Amino acid sequence: MNVYGVIVAAGSGTRAAGRLPKQFSLLGEKPLFRWSVDEFLAHPSINATALVVPEAWVHERIVADLANELIVVSGGESRSASVLNGLNALTAEENDIVLIHDAARPGLKAPAIDSVIEALSEADAAAPALVVSDALKRRGTKSFETVSRENLFRVQTPQGFRMSNIRAALSERSRDFVDDLEAIEALGGTVVLVDGDPELDKVTYARDIPVARKWLRTKAANMRIGSGFDVHGFTEGDNVILCGTKISHNKRLSGHSDADVGWHALTDAILGALGLGDLGDHFSPDDPKWEGADSAVFLQQAAAMAGERGWKVSNCDITLICEAPKIKPHREAMRTRTAEVLGADVSAISIKATTTEKLGFLGRSEGIAAQAVVMLQDADTL
Repeated sequence: MNVYGVIVAAGSGTRAAGRLPKQFSLLGEKPLFRWSVDEFLAHPSINATALVVPEAWVHERIVADLANELIVVSGGESRSASVLNGLNALTAEENDIVLIHDAARPGLKAPAIDSVIEALSEADAAAPALVVSDALKRRGTKSFETVSRENLFRVQTPQGFRMSNIRAALSERSRDFVDDLEAIEALGGTVVLVDGDPELDKVTYARDIPVARKWLRTKAANMRIGSGFDVHGFTEGDNVILCGTKISHNKRLSGHSDADVGWHALTDAILGALGLGDLGDHFSPDDPKWEGADSAVFLQQAAAMAGERGWKVSNCDITLICEAPKIKPHREAMRTRTAEVLGADVSAISIKATTTEKLGFLGRSEGIAAQAVVMLQDADTL
């Protein structure tokens, strides 16, 4: 007997009101659907997994890159049709077990998978579930009526079946089922519920995303630290741009953009904390559209990338290394401008300067260097 998985990520995800379908939106460090995919791929009992996505997403990079690790198939016109497409993509025997999981439940962990597999020894279908503990009301024509919560459960996924049973149940369907257990129930099959997990709750609306982030933070640290370093040489000119502030000087800094060495170092620090490379990976100096660009664009984009992954700048510290110009008279303006771009409080921004005591190319006033350190914190705790 083998165990197979089907992860359903074929819905429109419109209720989350995001730019992308919710299953492809970033949740922490990766797209929401990848949390479940990675758990299935890592589980030693699962032989193969099918991922069901909208047809338009089959060849998108975030899906196509997984083709060597799992089977990617397009969804159908309904959820039940999508599940059946996933089942039919698997080369499973009739008595094999299949676990069907909703990608919108990213809090999946190995114990839930183990419990469902074990429960199938005594039933035709199994799923994790939570007892309903809240009071329930049904809206009437004039008021509300109380509904008994006795013997009521909130059913989660993954839901487990014998391959022959679930294929038959879905193939003979006369309607779209609310979940796959209902398809088995319609054929008179037996169902057992195992202990569910609050972390398995479904991400449906935009308000659910911060809650899911908090659950998933238990799998990783709730802060990140990054560092950055940058150098620009002088060329002919009459001012320099440092941390978004224009300062009169007898030279300017040479660079493809505005050569704001302080913000370049800070941008690199943020990207480093996110594990996303450096400035050149995202804003190539060979790209003409960045010629003369305001470095605020780079810094804002890095901060936005952090936000998409559930992080926000907690504080940063920039050190400018040069003989001239003098930094102290402009320091508060630099702090204020940096705070504005990051959407942070100015108290979280430190900017200071030092020299190399006349040593090296910086001591010879051939350019300016900057180093930056940034701390990113879980955006939902700030």
